[in-house]
Amino acid sequence: MPEPLTAVAIDWCDPATVYRALDAEAACSFWLDAGPAAATGWSWVGVGVREQDPDAVGAVRVDASAARDDTIPGSFRGGWVGWLGYEDGADGAGAPTVPVDSLAGSRWMRTSWFVAFDHARRRSWIVAPADRAGGLADEVSDGCRGGSPGSEPAASRIATPRHAPDEYAALIERCRDAIREGDAYQLCLTTRFDVPGPVDATATYLRLREATPAHHGGLVRIDDVSILSASPERFLEVVSGVVRTSPIKGTRPRGEDAATDAALAVELVTSEKERAENVMIVDLMRNDLSRVCVPGTVAVDRLLRVESYPAVHQLVSTVSGTLAGGVDVAGLMAATFPAGSMTGAPKLSAMTILYELERGPRGIFSGCFGWVGIDGDLDLAMVIRTIVVAGDDAYVGAGGGITWRSEPWAEVAEVAVKAAGPLGALGAAVPEGWLPAVG
Repeated sequence: MPEPLTAVAIDWCDPATVYRALDAEAACSFWLDAGPAAATGWSWVGVGVREQDPDAVGAVRVDASAARDDTIPGSFRGGWVGWLGYEDGADGAGAPTVPVDSLAGSRWMRTSWFVAFDHARRRSWIVAPADRAGGLADEVSDGCRGGSPGSEPAASRIATPRHAPDEYAALIERCRDAIREGDAYQLCLTTRFDVPGPVDATATYLRLREATPAHHGGLVRIDDVSILSASPERFLEVVSGVVRTSPIKGTRPRGEDAATDAALAVELVTSEKERAENVMIVDLMRNDLSRVCVPGTVAVDRLLRVESYPAVHQLVSTVSGTLAGGVDVAGLMAATFPAGSMTGAPKLSAMTILYELERGPRGIFSGCFGWVGIDGDLDLAMVIRTIVVAGDDAYVGAGGGITWRSEPWAEVAEVAVKAAGPLGALGAAVPEGWLPAVG
């Protein structure tokens, strides 16, 4: 049984500085990041040990039965940080999957201690076992005196795509064939870009967050695998037995000037194709949540809202429900994972079709990452706009939702827009064959 945690207030320090000070000395570390200029929300930076029990996280109850420790500030009060890989979820759902190696599967760490940062109040705390909290507070305060680290320029690298642009466009046509035949009504077709390493994960993440900040960013390292994410999409949040999901479907690049930018946002929210795509996934997530929620509590809280980030506009909706008694993490994931925004609908049929088309593993891309609290609260983001560093190499996945009205070369362009930020942080450009789509 882990030791109880206590919180000790410390002077405010930039989370980047805290992570930079500890990342070299821990095999398992995390920085769950609200963003470089965050004025709201929370960040957490800490260390842990790899969880060896494959059932530990899944057994955590997520209904409202657990007591919350109000002496620990923030929503994360200790537990686990890590990720679930796409193939693990697809296999559990009964879909065919491409075999993956040990670097592409699900991993969790059990947190040992961490620093909690409240960006709205500019306050921070060491959260640790009582006998260590005071000493760790001194160590972190000493480490903060060095100032915030800057992002270093990236060395030039070459990205190799799994599919050439014309191959990807041809796969989109095959998606449309499947939709015409009635086998699916939306398919999230993906590809990936491989970049040879080695990679300095911390330096690369600093570049990524500077170029494409996001409210669910993060750097999580568990032994020889790291994920560096600028994810804008929350997959699941559970607070006191209430679950919320916020699927993203619909993307436009930002404009070069205010007028063009505003026009792109309007084009996004008024597009029949994008609206239909988003509503399809909202319906799918309503169905998924109904499997684990109290009847009559699943509702759409927000529909078709444009959220704008430095690189893209996104179309976002939110669905929520009250979890039924006895539901645990494993049951919640069995009902909802992989996320519908990364599969399409109907989900099992979509995953089966995509297996035939993509012919390669997604790995950690299209999965989810974040924290699961020992008290049953959790916050998990989609592994999108993300660099996965596995051993000495890295990869970036990207894709988009395909409907009957999809235009293949517009979808190719969307993939290039989504991949550009993570690839740029690695020092790689979108391969030249894709560039006309974003020019």
